[in-house]
Amino acid sequence: MGREINLLRNYPKSKRNLDERKINKKKFQSIARKFDRRFFDESRDTGYGGFYYNKRFWSKVVKDFKKYYKLKNNMSVLDVGCGKGFTLVDLKKLMPKIKIRGIDISKYAIKNSHKKVKKYLDVGCCSKLPYKDNSFDLVLAINTIHNLNKKKCAKAIKEINRVSRKSSFIMVDAYKNEIEKKRMYNWNLTAKTIMSRKSWKNFFKKNNFKGDYFWFTP
Repeated sequence: MGREINLLRNYPKSKRNLDERKINKKKFQSIARKFDRRFFDESRDTGYGGFYYNKRFWSKVVKDFKKYYKLKNNMSVLDVGCGKGFTLVDLKKLMPKIKIRGIDISKYAIKNSHKKVKKYLDVGCCSKLPYKDNSFDLVLAINTIHNLNKKKCAKAIKEINRVSRKSSFIMVDAYKNEIEKKRMYNWNLTAKTIMSRKSWKNFFKKNNFKGDYFWFTP
Protein backbone atom coordinates (compact mmCIF):
# COMPACT_ATOMS: atom_id res chain seq x y z
CA MET A 1 0.00 0.00 0.00
CA GLY A 2 1.17 3.51 -0.79
CA ARG A 3 0.92 6.74 1.17
CA GLU A 4 -1.91 8.63 2.80
CA ILE A 5 -1.53 11.99 1.05
CA ASN A 6 -3.89 14.88 0.35
CA LEU A 7 -3.36 15.57 -3.33
CA LEU A 8 -6.57 17.62 -3.45
CA ARG A 9 -5.49 20.21 -0.92
CA ASN A 10 -5.74 22.86 -3.65
CA TYR A 11 -9.29 21.90 -4.66
CA PRO A 12 -11.64 24.76 -3.61
CA LYS A 13 -13.86 23.94 -0.64
CA SER A 14 -17.61 24.43 -0.93
CA LYS A 15 -20.07 25.51 1.75
CA ARG A 16 -22.65 22.80 2.38
CA ASN A 17 -26.02 23.04 4.11
CA LEU A 18 -25.91 19.72 5.95
CA ASP A 19 -29.15 20.27 7.87
CA GLU A 20 -31.15 20.91 4.71
CA ARG A 21 -29.58 17.91 2.96
CA LYS A 22 -30.43 15.67 5.93
CA ILE A 23 -34.12 16.55 5.66
CA ASN A 24 -34.28 15.77 1.94
CA LYS A 25 -31.78 12.91 1.78
CA LYS A 26 -34.08 9.88 1.78
CA LYS A 27 -36.39 11.47 -0.75
CA PHE A 28 -33.64 12.25 -3.25
CA GLN A 29 -31.03 9.53 -2.69
CA SER A 30 -32.59 7.02 -5.10
CA ILE A 31 -32.70 9.73 -7.79
CA ALA A 32 -29.07 10.76 -7.26
CA ARG A 33 -27.85 7.17 -7.57
CA LYS A 34 -29.12 7.00 -11.14
CA PHE A 35 -26.36 9.49 -12.09
CA ASP A 36 -28.47 11.04 -14.85
CA ARG A 37 -29.35 14.64 -15.67
CA ARG A 38 -31.06 15.08 -12.30
CA PHE A 39 -27.80 14.26 -10.49
CA PHE A 40 -25.51 16.44 -12.59
CA ASP A 41 -27.53 19.34 -13.88
CA GLU A 42 -30.78 19.85 -12.01
CA SER A 43 -31.59 20.50 -8.33
CA ARG A 44 -28.91 20.70 -5.67
CA ASP A 45 -31.14 18.36 -3.66
CA THR A 46 -30.41 15.50 -6.07
CA GLY A 47 -26.75 16.21 -6.77
CA TYR A 48 -24.49 18.94 -8.09
CA GLY A 49 -27.18 21.41 -9.10
CA GLY A 50 -25.29 22.13 -12.32
CA PHE A 51 -22.01 20.45 -13.22
CA TYR A 52 -19.98 22.78 -15.43
CA TYR A 53 -16.32 23.25 -16.28
CA ASN A 54 -14.41 25.86 -14.30
CA LYS A 55 -10.63 25.93 -14.37
CA ARG A 56 -10.45 27.00 -10.71
CA PHE A 57 -11.39 23.50 -9.57
CA TRP A 58 -8.75 21.26 -11.18
CA SER A 59 -6.04 23.47 -12.71
CA LYS A 60 -3.97 23.57 -9.50
CA VAL A 61 -4.76 19.97 -8.53
CA VAL A 62 -3.42 18.49 -11.78
CA LYS A 63 -0.18 20.38 -11.20
CA ASP A 64 0.12 18.55 -7.89
CA PHE A 65 -0.55 15.23 -9.64
CA LYS A 66 2.14 16.03 -12.19
CA LYS A 67 4.70 16.96 -9.55
CA TYR A 68 4.01 14.11 -7.13
CA TYR A 69 3.83 11.35 -9.73
CA LYS A 70 6.53 12.86 -11.94
CA LEU A 71 4.24 12.75 -14.95
CA LYS A 72 5.76 13.21 -18.40
CA ASN A 73 4.18 13.75 -21.80
CA ASN A 74 4.90 10.18 -22.88
CA MET A 75 2.89 8.75 -19.98
CA SER A 76 -0.78 7.79 -19.69
CA VAL A 77 -3.49 8.58 -17.12
CA LEU A 78 -6.88 6.99 -16.48
CA ASP A 79 -9.58 8.87 -14.55
CA VAL A 80 -12.05 6.36 -13.06
CA GLY A 81 -15.35 8.10 -12.37
CA CYS A 82 -14.42 10.94 -14.68
CA GLY A 83 -17.88 12.53 -14.85
CA LYS A 84 -17.80 15.03 -17.72
CA GLY A 85 -14.02 14.83 -17.96
CA PHE A 86 -13.06 18.13 -16.36
CA THR A 87 -9.98 16.77 -14.56
CA LEU A 88 -8.67 15.44 -17.85
CA VAL A 89 -9.34 18.75 -19.59
CA ASP A 90 -6.99 20.55 -17.23
CA LEU A 91 -4.42 17.75 -17.29
CA LYS A 92 -4.37 17.93 -21.10
CA LYS A 93 -3.97 21.72 -20.95
CA LEU A 94 -1.01 21.28 -18.63
CA MET A 95 0.52 18.41 -20.61
CA PRO A 96 -0.78 18.48 -24.20
CA LYS A 97 0.92 15.25 -25.30
CA ILE A 98 0.01 13.06 -22.33
CA LYS A 99 -2.27 10.12 -23.10
CA ILE A 100 -5.59 10.25 -21.28
CA ARG A 101 -8.61 8.03 -20.77
CA GLY A 102 -11.70 8.42 -18.62
CA ILE A 103 -14.53 6.13 -17.64
CA ASP A 104 -17.82 6.76 -15.84
CA ILE A 105 -20.96 4.77 -15.07
CA SER A 106 -23.11 7.70 -16.21
CA LYS A 107 -24.18 7.64 -19.85
CA TYR A 108 -25.50 11.15 -19.34
CA ALA A 109 -22.14 12.47 -18.12
CA ILE A 110 -20.21 10.95 -21.01
CA LYS A 111 -22.77 12.15 -23.58
CA ASN A 112 -22.55 15.67 -22.14
CA SER A 113 -18.82 15.66 -21.44
CA HIS A 114 -16.38 18.42 -22.33
CA LYS A 115 -15.81 18.54 -26.08
CA LYS A 116 -12.02 18.65 -25.69
CA VAL A 117 -11.86 15.20 -24.08
CA LYS A 118 -15.08 13.49 -25.13
CA LYS A 119 -13.35 11.16 -27.60
CA TYR A 120 -11.21 9.78 -24.77
CA LEU A 121 -14.11 8.84 -22.47
CA ASP A 122 -15.95 5.54 -22.03
CA VAL A 123 -19.09 4.38 -20.25
CA GLY A 124 -18.42 1.59 -17.76
CA CYS A 125 -18.13 0.49 -14.15
CA CYS A 126 -14.98 0.65 -12.06
CA SER A 127 -15.56 -2.90 -10.82
CA LYS A 128 -14.90 -4.19 -14.35
CA LEU A 129 -12.60 -1.89 -16.29
CA PRO A 130 -12.44 -2.51 -20.07
CA TYR A 131 -8.69 -2.03 -20.31
CA LYS A 132 -5.71 -4.38 -20.55
CA ASP A 133 -3.39 -5.13 -17.65
CA ASN A 134 -0.76 -2.47 -16.93
CA SER A 135 -2.33 0.02 -19.36
CA PHE A 136 -1.75 3.27 -17.46
CA ASP A 137 1.09 4.99 -15.61
CA LEU A 138 -1.39 6.64 -13.23
CA VAL A 139 -4.95 5.67 -12.34
CA LEU A 140 -7.13 8.17 -10.47
CA ALA A 141 -10.39 7.28 -8.68
CA ILE A 142 -11.64 10.34 -6.85
CA ASN A 143 -14.90 9.99 -4.90
CA THR A 144 -15.86 7.02 -7.06
CA ILE A 145 -15.41 3.49 -5.72
CA HIS A 146 -17.39 4.17 -2.53
CA ASN A 147 -20.50 4.45 -4.72
CA LEU A 148 -20.44 0.65 -4.98
CA ASN A 149 -21.38 -1.88 -2.34
CA LYS A 150 -18.49 -3.37 -0.39
CA LYS A 151 -18.13 -6.45 -2.59
CA LYS A 152 -17.93 -4.44 -5.81
CA CYS A 153 -15.77 -1.86 -4.08
CA ALA A 154 -13.21 -4.58 -3.44
CA LYS A 155 -13.39 -5.59 -7.11
CA ALA A 156 -12.80 -1.97 -8.12
CA ILE A 157 -9.62 -1.82 -6.04
CA LYS A 158 -8.33 -4.98 -7.71
CA GLU A 159 -9.22 -3.60 -11.13
CA ILE A 160 -7.35 -0.36 -10.41
CA ASN A 161 -4.33 -2.43 -9.38
CA ARG A 162 -4.62 -4.50 -12.56
CA VAL A 163 -4.72 -1.67 -15.10
CA SER A 164 -2.05 0.43 -13.37
CA ARG A 165 1.54 -0.31 -14.29
CA LYS A 166 2.99 2.25 -11.91
CA SER A 167 0.86 4.52 -9.68
CA SER A 168 -2.70 5.02 -8.47
CA PHE A 169 -4.60 7.36 -6.20
CA ILE A 170 -7.99 6.78 -4.57
CA MET A 171 -10.13 9.24 -2.59
CA VAL A 172 -13.14 7.94 -0.66
CA ASP A 173 -15.77 9.16 1.81
CA ALA A 174 -14.41 8.54 5.31
CA TYR A 175 -14.58 9.84 8.86
CA LYS A 176 -12.25 9.84 11.87
CA ASN A 177 -14.74 10.50 14.68
CA GLU A 178 -18.46 10.47 15.47
CA ILE A 179 -18.95 14.14 14.56
CA GLU A 180 -17.52 13.58 11.08
CA LYS A 181 -19.54 10.37 10.75
CA LYS A 182 -22.76 12.26 11.46
CA ARG A 183 -21.87 14.97 8.96
CA MET A 184 -21.06 12.35 6.34
CA TYR A 185 -24.34 10.49 6.71
CA ASN A 186 -26.30 13.74 6.72
CA TRP A 187 -24.68 14.88 3.49
CA ASN A 188 -23.98 11.84 1.34
CA LEU A 189 -26.40 10.89 -1.42
CA THR A 190 -24.58 8.29 -3.51
CA ALA A 191 -22.01 6.33 -1.49
CA LYS A 192 -22.91 2.76 -0.54
CA THR A 193 -19.63 2.07 1.27
CA ILE A 194 -18.76 4.59 3.99
CA MET A 195 -16.22 3.65 6.66
CA SER A 196 -13.86 5.18 9.16
CA ARG A 197 -10.36 5.98 7.98
CA LYS A 198 -9.02 3.04 9.98
CA SER A 199 -11.52 0.66 8.42
CA TRP A 200 -10.70 1.90 4.94
CA LYS A 201 -7.00 1.33 5.54
CA ASN A 202 -7.70 -2.21 6.65
CA PHE A 203 -9.92 -2.68 3.60
CA PHE A 204 -7.16 -1.44 1.30
CA LYS A 205 -4.66 -3.82 2.91
CA LYS A 206 -7.05 -6.76 2.72
CA ASN A 207 -7.54 -6.15 -1.00
CA ASN A 208 -3.83 -5.52 -1.63
CA PHE A 209 -4.28 -1.96 -2.84
CA LYS A 210 -0.92 -0.74 -4.09
CA GLY A 211 -1.57 2.96 -4.52
CA ASP A 212 -1.94 6.16 -2.52
CA TYR A 213 -5.15 7.34 -0.88
CA PHE A 214 -6.95 10.12 0.96
CA TRP A 215 -10.34 11.03 2.37
CA PHE A 216 -13.33 13.21 1.63
CA THR A 217 -15.35 14.59 4.56
CA PRO A 218 -18.04 17.28 4.07
